[in-house]
Amino acid sequence: MNLFAKTPEPPYYAVIFTSQRSEGDRGYEKMADSMASLAAKQAGFLGVESVRDGNGFGVTISYWESLDAIRNWKANEQHLAAQEKGKTIWYENYITRICLVEKEYGLNEV
Repeated sequence: MNLFAKTPEPPYYAVIFTSQRSEGDRGYEKMADSMASLAAKQAGFLGVESVRDGNGFGVTISYWESLDAIRNWKANEQHLAAQEKGKTIWYENYITRICLVEKEYGLNEV
């Protein structure tokens, strides 16, 4: 199973969401799966990579064609509802960073 997102030649954008989960699931896993499926259907979505450790610290990076695609995803009604639950229930802390990917390279073709 390849866990690397299949991204096009740069430039494109990366949204890096770093978070610390609060205790307990409280519907988080179901919503996370739903949001991943929904994001994959959004115009301009290129891929996603995500990891979380046993203490609840995680990093999710989603890749997008444009800043407009990112804005549209952030404003998606279902995503807005998930964001609100994240703020009130699921996260102790988080930060979102948006970056322009200008170059990529690796050991193997991913």
